[in-house]
Amino acid sequence: MVITRIVSSTRLSGGRRKVVMKPEMHEKSKDFVQSLDRGLAIITAFNERNPRLTLSEVAELTGFTRATARRFLLTLESLNYVGSSGRYFFLRPKVLELGYAYLSSFDLVSIAQDHLETLATDVRESCSASVLEDENIIYICRAASNRIMRVNLSPGHQLPAYATSMGRILLSSLPEQELDVYLENTHREKLTSRTVIDANELRQIIIQVRKQGWAVNEQELEEGVQSVAVPIIGNGAKVIAAVNVSAHASRVSIERLIEEFLPKLQSCARQIERDLLR
Repeated sequence: MVITRIVSSTRLSGGRRKVVMKPEMHEKSKDFVQSLDRGLAIITAFNERNPRLTLSEVAELTGFTRATARRFLLTLESLNYVGSSGRYFFLRPKVLELGYAYLSSFDLVSIAQDHLETLATDVRESCSASVLEDENIIYICRAASNRIMRVNLSPGHQLPAYATSMGRILLSSLPEQELDVYLENTHREKLTSRTVIDANELRQIIIQVRKQGWAVNEQELEEGVQSVAVPIIGNGAKVIAAVNVSAHASRVSIERLIEEFLPKLQSCARQIERDLLR
């Protein structure tokens, strides 16, 4: 049985975001281990905004009781995934083993990285690849020619799918029922004045992306930043990832992104796909 956990976030004081675990879309199987689910929720409460958290903050972010949060934190500390100093807890380097196991076993990462670096050198803009996980895209590799965003988009960084060009590519590959679930359950907020959050409008955009095979994002994620994205197609004609080129609006117009950069990005995607089949 497939278990789908939809995770949304609510802004708290100090710029922190509360992780809200919504009920699963499918009934949990008898083999579902809730304690593992909770342990992973504790780990993912730490991020760039929350590198060091108190017990109370972990409980608030996860929605667990203080007693539950304390047990999991101490267990993770004994396993060397979490460290502590005074009142604060933080992740230890051992956590990197979890992500490295994925990256090292995924041929797409090394193949895409080489091609994206070539493309970034050609267009002199940043290029990235990502996959869809719940309501977010997760960066798996990036070739940054310059820094155009306030956040550091290194592998593992997550961004909301609805507000990104790569996210819309990945959402367009979902079956209609899964897209319905996403639009119905995803928490969406205005990240800039241009961010589209209306479900019906988003659906129409995603349908158009599905028809044309590429997506643009015009300053919906961050003011001044826009991008164009295309899919990476794997075996069985399945979309396995998305790649994009992003640039600052003061330097590269949407028209230039589409007319000049899109063909090069599409060529890059086809080269990645060919190498994956070798």
